[in-house]
Amino acid sequence: MGTNAKEEGGVVIINLDGRLDLASGTALKEQIKGFFEQEKYSIHLNLSGVEFINSSGLGSLVSIMKVVRLKKGRLTLSNLASYVQEIFDITQLSHIFEIYAIEEEALNSYNTVSTS
Repeated sequence: MGTNAKEEGGVVIINLDGRLDLASGTALKEQIKGFFEQEKYSIHLNLSGVEFINSSGLGSLVSIMKVVRLKKGRLTLSNLASYVQEIFDITQLSHIFEIYAIEEEALNSYNTVSTS
């Protein structure tokens, strides 16, 4: 899986490409841990390039979410392919994560919600 990270308006935006499984999920957790060390707790994951996700990948996202919440931050997701959205719906994780149709919508939500 490939990742491309940038920061915009205090939000770290990570674009994901490929498969989200055990190996790539572990790498993603490590990458995000680096942002936590810089005290950056507003994270947005654009999943438009994710073509496959399994239980290990979902577990990685849940693990990231737990740490973000402990740090009083926010984690948003956007651009889920229909297959990926279906996995979130089946597992009922769509009720746990903040999921937006498009990245712009997710980023706008950071301007309207206080993270204090």
